[in-house]
Amino acid sequence: MKPFTKKLVLENGREFLGYGFGANVERVSDIVFNTSVVGYQEILSDPSCVDQIVVMAYPLIGNYGITDEDFESKTPQVGGMVVRECNENPSNFRYTKTFSETLEEAGIPCIAGVDTRMIVRIIRDEGSQRAAIVNIDTTTEQALEMIKNAPQPKNQVAKVSSRKRWFSRTPNHKYDIVAVDCGIKHSIIEQFTSRGCNVTVVPYNTTLEEIMAFNPDGIFISNGPGNPEELTEVIELIKEVDGKIPMLGISLGMELIALAYGAKVYKMKCGHHGSPAVRTLSSGRIDMTSQSHDYAVDAASLTGTRLAVTHENVLDNTVEGLECAEDKMYALQFYPESAPGPQDCAYLFDKFIKLMEEKQNA
Repeated sequence: MKPFTKKLVLENGREFLGYGFGANVERVSDIVFNTSVVGYQEILSDPSCVDQIVVMAYPLIGNYGITDEDFESKTPQVGGMVVRECNENPSNFRYTKTFSETLEEAGIPCIAGVDTRMIVRIIRDEGSQRAAIVNIDTTTEQALEMIKNAPQPKNQVAKVSSRKRWFSRTPNHKYDIVAVDCGIKHSIIEQFTSRGCNVTVVPYNTTLEEIMAFNPDGIFISNGPGNPEELTEVIELIKEVDGKIPMLGISLGMELIALAYGAKVYKMKCGHHGSPAVRTLSSGRIDMTSQSHDYAVDAASLTGTRLAVTHENVLDNTVEGLECAEDKMYALQFYPESAPGPQDCAYLFDKFIKLMEEKQNA
């Protein structure tokens, strides 16, 4: 058997020996698990996963390689990855690099050969915690000291948001959308452009005056990482909109909208990362979704606000969708763009298109 080269040390003192790949560096980050069967490329490039070590519950990762046009952001975003087995010989006519080559170029440390089932159960039962990917000769005590002394990540949205505005255009467009970039995924923009929308992506701290200068038909508040309560600029922006223009929020965007309307959010025990089932309350329809978030809207705090719950999680009944019909606003905690999948919920973008159409025809 090959000698181990890396180990994963959890904040609770548990350690797992394995084989390093990707970048040969040590890293301390929060650790979460993701239950998706496919879509590791979308997960590692999702800005919502910045500064997180992601444990993939599915055992074989890398089997279809990495394809340049499938990234959700310009560069991989995760702090590290933990897998059972890394495939270095992908089978996919589209692939341009292997999984490990991509992570090495991006400076992201990873570990394979560990018992990912056990790690998932620990996180599930004890909650998210910090962890370190370290060299095999680093003692457990040294790793725990690294975890203890590592600073907590701050201003994560500022880290992943665009610095300047940028545009995504489509021929013969019908609608203009301004997307507030808190860590936007490229596949969301593609959903808009495929429906005849030009999209102007602006930094998270853009003012309403600057946004309205684009004369948009709708405003989109994107997904992103971190604690939504820290994003006071975006919360104030949403308050200022006050129903003047149709609005859609996804993931972090929904949490920010909830805060702006007077509700509260809380940090979940281990977050939703993967493909949980979501129920539409009006119809009873159940969709499999794609999610990556660590905060949720407090359902009890919605009393007295103008928000109505539209979707709920089938397993834990957490809030998955909100609406304020009078303001032409709705928000979703999950990713309706279906990247990395399943592809059940893309139809929900059509509701935003309808709201913008109603505004144009008013």
